[in-house]
Formats: sequence, structure tokens, C-alpha cells
Amino acid sequence: MTDLNSIQNLRVWQKAHELTLMVYKTTMDFPKNEQFGLISQMRRSAVSVPSNISEGFRRRGKDKFVFYSYSMGSLEELKYQLLLSFDLNYLQKEDYDKTIELANETGKMLNAWINSVK
Repeated sequence: MTDLNSIQNLRVWQKAHELTLMVYKTTMDFPKNEQFGLISQMRRSAVSVPSNISEGFRRRGKDKFVFYSYSMGSLEELKYQLLLSFDLNYLQKEDYDKTIELANETGKMLNAWINSVK
């Protein structure tokens, strides 16, 4: 039986989780000297998106929007880090395009989700 109150059933959360998995996959081939720099920062930003959606999902009142706002902020941070990675030639154009497209889709869904729960 499916739990209708589970965050995992929320489409925006699913999209954010997919983005996080993609970021982990694409950063595996980054230079080892970025292990504690850009790799770590990108992964934290990516993880923060579905994590804050999750926390907001269980909050009540205006508190939920604080966490959704954090999620949007982390998403924008990640988008910059993707651009930087591309400009540093850590990401190939195809990987950059796929990942930034997924990030943009996530942002649109998150924005729609926020507007729907207001």
C-alpha cells in the first residue's frame, strides 16, 4: 500500500532526488584535487534541495516556506557550480546540458509546488 503522505510520492521531491543522483554521478570524474572543494560543495548543494523539501513538507504554517526557500537557494547555488564546472572543463557540454536542464525542471516544479501550497 502506498503512503500518500510520504515525501517520496511528491513529484518535485522525486525530481530533486534524480538531480542529486545525477550530480553525484557527474562529479565522480572530477579531478581528485576537487574532492574537498567543488565536488563536496556541489554534492552538499544538491542534497540540500530534496532535504529541505522534505523538511518543509512536514512543517506547518509559514515555517514550511522557509525550507522551500532554502531549497530554491541551494538549487541556484548548484546551477552556478555546474556552470563553473563546465567552464573549468570538468563537465562535458552534454553532461552540463543534461544536468542544468534537470536543475531547471526541478526549479520550475519547486516553484509550482510552493505556489500550490500557499
